[in-house]
Amino acid sequence: MSETTTGSVTWLTQDAYDRLKAEYDRLSGEGRSELAKRIEQAREEGDLKENAGYHAAKEEQGKQELRIRQLRHLLETAQVGEAPKSVAGEVTLGAVVTVELAGEEMRFLLGSREMGDGAGLDVYSEKSPLGAAVLGRQPGEDVTYTAPSGRSIPVRIIACEPFTG
Repeated sequence: MSETTTGSVTWLTQDAYDRLKAEYDRLSGEGRSELAKRIEQAREEGDLKENAGYHAAKEEQGKQELRIRQLRHLLETAQVGEAPKSVAGEVTLGAVVTVELAGEEMRFLLGSREMGDGAGLDVYSEKSPLGAAVLGRQPGEDVTYTAPSGRSIPVRIIACEPFTG
């Protein structure tokens, strides 16, 4: 499973698209029905001001509707197939990157969380300070990025390889 974003197009493998579509279908179909039933059952218990079950179900409904909107947007903008081929040895979206950061070796996936689900890797967006600093670079390069605290952090890119899911 793999996903990368180029401009406004999100590249998904068929497997990733199918997995996200199944989640969307479940949440927008039976997931909505189940939550509506839970809300109705909680509503029947009486005073809504002090009904923790009702408030919990309504909060869950809000989170579920947000996820449905996110999935719908992702699926509508998806290009199914293989992402554009990256230049050999260059850190691109969808790459597993190994860096030396603060004297420690760190390995992460450069992409989005949907891309890395179940991969056992930390995922950094290309828009994060670290992701933006390494994107387009090559192993052996030294870069710095500015942490949210304002501190400048040196990073050495050790390796990059395609993410195989």
